[in-house]
Amino acid sequence: MAHEAHEAHESHTGLIWKVFGFLSLITVVEVIFGIIKPEALHLTNFLGTSLLNWMFLILTLVKAYGIAWYFMHLKEEKTGFRRAIVWTCVFLICYLTTLMLIEGDYKQDRLAPYISWTYNK
Repeated sequence: MAHEAHEAHESHTGLIWKVFGFLSLITVVEVIFGIIKPEALHLTNFLGTSLLNWMFLILTLVKAYGIAWYFMHLKEEKTGFRRAIVWTCVFLICYLTTLMLIEGDYKQDRLAPYISWTYNK
């Protein structure tokens, strides 16, 4: 009995290290792209923002999902409960992202005659 619990603990520990490695890899990719900021991704506009920003948003959501799935034990929950949590979060994130893109563009257009948006590089 104790031997079975020890084996389960070892396999769970290995899984934690694999998830940690995957999340660390995503973080390293984000940091590298944040330092390099490729012009092709920064200048290309898609749905109101650059592809670089979309890449950061998507990678951050993947990390959040991985953390919730493994470290908050959603993997072991019933399917209906998992869907209720995940789809609610997906809806709210899409809704808030849409609102930010709409309002951010509106504010910039409305304040354009009053504020100079040129920055020194």
